[in-house]
Amino acid sequence: MSQPYSRVFNFSAGPCTLPVSALEEARDGMLNWNGSGMSVMEMSHRGKVYEGIFSETEANLRKLLGIPENYKILFLQGGASFQNTMIPMNYLREGQTADYVVSGAWGKKSQEAAKLIGNVHTAFDGKAGNYNDVPDLESLQYSDDPAYIHFTTNETIHGVEIASDPSLKAPVVCDMSSDILSRPVDISKYALIYAGAQKNMGPAGVTVVIIRDDLVAKVPEKQHPMMDYKLMVENDSMYNTPPCWGIYVCGLVYKWVIAQGGLAAMNKLAKDRSSLIYEAVEASGGFYKGHALPASRSIMNVTFTLGSDELTDKFIKEAKAEKLDGLKGHRSVGGCRASIYNAFPVEGCQVLANFMEDFAAKNG
Repeated sequence: MSQPYSRVFNFSAGPCTLPVSALEEARDGMLNWNGSGMSVMEMSHRGKVYEGIFSETEANLRKLLGIPENYKILFLQGGASFQNTMIPMNYLREGQTADYVVSGAWGKKSQEAAKLIGNVHTAFDGKAGNYNDVPDLESLQYSDDPAYIHFTTNETIHGVEIASDPSLKAPVVCDMSSDILSRPVDISKYALIYAGAQKNMGPAGVTVVIIRDDLVAKVPEKQHPMMDYKLMVENDSMYNTPPCWGIYVCGLVYKWVIAQGGLAAMNKLAKDRSSLIYEAVEASGGFYKGHALPASRSIMNVTFTLGSDELTDKFIKEAKAEKLDGLKGHRSVGGCRASIYNAFPVEGCQVLANFMEDFAAKNG
């Protein structure tokens, strides 16, 4: 099955596959965007033309996620990893405790960063099962009065996902880097959501933060400027020069998602894509073994193993020859990982499923 521009089926965990139409639009405006005489990446971020691009991008994200007026949207830099430090720097004060749910490698990194700043309570840690399961967040034992509760919706390395919005008393802080825009979300259940764009909605270099007004007001005095959410809000994400080109490309992706039917349509496509691969795993009679328990499976990152490292290497090599790229799993799980973000074509998952069936027949 041929792809436009001889593109491969890119199963890489990130940066993500982007819509071809968005890439084409970015390409066509590269030298002279809409008659402005320059590329978007050359524009002043304080000029009227870029202000229009920025405003439209923000408005479309607010529309897609149904973000209420009492939440601000920030487009920052540093990725989710920078937010792992910025969040406790603003909200984990002396004498307070933050609760962390550790359902995978990224939740662990978030927790480790917070421990450098203040007291952390681990409400859940899935290490014993090598993070193959996720908990019911509403049934966990949290500390008495946590400053906030942090969890990661989708763990790209282990292929597990928390696919519902919890009702919790304490402020909920959530890393949605790798499944944002893949399903409708009740924003009101969260105090702060953050996401690196490169997993599901744009290029690397942009970090989206959705923050409730009461949390903005709680930023401590004399906070370090680049760590200060209030300062970033007051300057409309432009205290320093933002990642202008990356924000523009995110805006193209937002328009593409709207044109596809919004988040309900994205969720259906995500389930269709992942089901094709999970069904191939289940139909293999044990030749492939899924890492995540069925109830915790991610619809963004499908992780599975084969019987040996040699067999895995052969699978990856032969798959790449069929233009199925980026399937090598992370070393902490091994095997293979198929990352299938919003713009990944369903046809690519069917090609992979067919390849898996053929490979198992020849090597089982």
